[in-house]
Amino acid sequence: MSRTTVRPGTSVFDRLEPLLPQVSKPIQYVGGELNATSKPWGEDECTARWALMYPDAYEVGLPNQGVQILYEVLNGAQDTLAERTYAVWPDLEALMREHGIGQFTVDSHRLVRDFDVLGVSFATELGYTNLLTALDLAGIPLHARDRTDADPVVLAGGHAAFNPEPVADFVDAAVLGDGEEVVLAISEVIREWKGEGSPGGREELLRRLAVSGGVYVPSFYDVSYDDAGAIASVVPDRPGVPHRVAKHTLMDLDAWPYPAKPLVPLAETVHERFSVEIFRGCTRGCRFCQAGMITRPVRERSLTTVGEMVENGVRASGFDEVGLLSLSSADHTEIADIATGLADRYEDEGVSLSLPSTRVDAFNITLANEFSRNGRRSGLTFAPEGGSERMRKVINKMVSEQDLIDTVAAAYSHGWRQVKLYFMCGLPTETDEDVLEIADLAKKVIAKGREVSGRNDIRCTVSIGGFVPKPHTPFQWASQLDPETTDERLRKLREEVRSDKRYGRAIGFRYHDGEPGIIEGLLSRGDRRVGAVIERVWREGGRFDGWSEHFSYERWRAACESELPAQGVDLDWYTTRERAYDEVLPWDHLDSGLDKDWLWQDWEDALDPDSVDVEDCRWTPCYDCGVCPEMGTDIQIGPTGQKLLPLSVV
Repeated sequence: MSRTTVRPGTSVFDRLEPLLPQVSKPIQYVGGELNATSKPWGEDECTARWALMYPDAYEVGLPNQGVQILYEVLNGAQDTLAERTYAVWPDLEALMREHGIGQFTVDSHRLVRDFDVLGVSFATELGYTNLLTALDLAGIPLHARDRTDADPVVLAGGHAAFNPEPVADFVDAAVLGDGEEVVLAISEVIREWKGEGSPGGREELLRRLAVSGGVYVPSFYDVSYDDAGAIASVVPDRPGVPHRVAKHTLMDLDAWPYPAKPLVPLAETVHERFSVEIFRGCTRGCRFCQAGMITRPVRERSLTTVGEMVENGVRASGFDEVGLLSLSSADHTEIADIATGLADRYEDEGVSLSLPSTRVDAFNITLANEFSRNGRRSGLTFAPEGGSERMRKVINKMVSEQDLIDTVAAAYSHGWRQVKLYFMCGLPTETDEDVLEIADLAKKVIAKGREVSGRNDIRCTVSIGGFVPKPHTPFQWASQLDPETTDERLRKLREEVRSDKRYGRAIGFRYHDGEPGIIEGLLSRGDRRVGAVIERVWREGGRFDGWSEHFSYERWRAACESELPAQGVDLDWYTTRERAYDEVLPWDHLDSGLDKDWLWQDWEDALDPDSVDVEDCRWTPCYDCGVCPEMGTDIQIGPTGQKLLPLSVV
């Protein structure tokens, strides 16, 4: 498409606005949300300018906590500005191509290619094709090797960046871990380089970022393969570049109380609430959970900071719901005081409090009552994950059937009518019988609910997702269940649930079929050779692969059959094949702090029926996962001695 040349930093809204009546949900491209920031572009060439992208639609991307935090952090820094951009729907993409309008930010409608950095936060690998759309619309060459000094540095972050190899052809750099401090450090490197007159061009800028040790630049590493198709080595191709790049860990969350001014969306989004992260990290040791493994150690926010963040955020946004977020929020050492203090403060103001999915063994009725004190009593969600006690032992989530029954009995007896249970299908060593036990468990939950409540309007929703092995977890070596077997197990489970007329209508059943999970597995554990598959899918029309109505398994499979055989590998090689200990994994040169031998031992323990549980190191002695000594960090939990902010009860 042809583009009109405009002065860098100029708004293109005058050209965009006439197109918006022709697209669905045009409001999502307008910007101007409450608490949005639009800083002057300025003539000072030493300013570091960031375009932050969440590679999905506005309705999914705007609430993203990570992007909102970095947006505030960067805009709070002198000589730095940050704006947001999201994936555009295909209807607007076609119009932008027709009229020569490049990928733009929603804050000031500036062209993304005018910025110094395009920072992309990948919460899931299924956003990779949306990145390619944004690059192409922006006029930025798809391949990093083809970019010039006029192009932004394309920087990947988020959980998927712990294995950025599948998109190594398309990104210039990647950052692992917490972003608050490292984005400011990167901005400082950019300002210093620009202040010197940009010596050596983008190659020198990338070199400076790489030798700092905190930024991974894929093009500075050579990858070789053995005759069997596995990686033989990954080594730096120039001096000063580290052999391993380590993740970043923010140790004092109280010093970073963001977002302080949450963005209030103009269009409907997936989460209509103000979210406060009450702690970061998890050491429960669930073997499938990448988020828990890569965010260690646990770092809690104090009661005082939580109270201040809630008060300031509600005042700044007008939201009437506050979500207290973490990987396991009920595990905060002072969650009872937080719940009571906030419930007291907001009981008569129509502000509700919510927790995400709660561990069965961390739930209690007192806590639940505090969070529903204002009268909004929604359903409760628990995640046993494994259908049988044997499977829960395999994944190190030791919640017994009796624990679950006792917990839901307490909930139903205190007025709750709806419980949602989340499970996974396809876990290592799983059999049909393990999955069918989900039906038995759901029936027992309904029976107990009817018994303790004396009512028949008890509901239980069973939600099932497919297991996808993830890097930096004990299951990174595991084989993935093929989609045909996954779908067959879920079919048998559905029939088992529906076959019993006493309970069938009281049990809801939601599941994801096996095909999207296989592609997520390909992208999750893939190496650089998978980049050709991603590009082929995108060129064949792949967009919004995280949305079932846009995802095409046939398109992905055909791309694999087209691109991978010449490399001596195929889709099954990346997904349904179990790895050996001595295989070089694509992410072995990226350091999450976890000791590989510890991960391997935990994997072997998962397969050993006589192994003991791995306890949570918050409450037990250290069990040598490696993170704290490797990263120079430590667990930070309460009680802190601080109290919730003395807010007057209105």
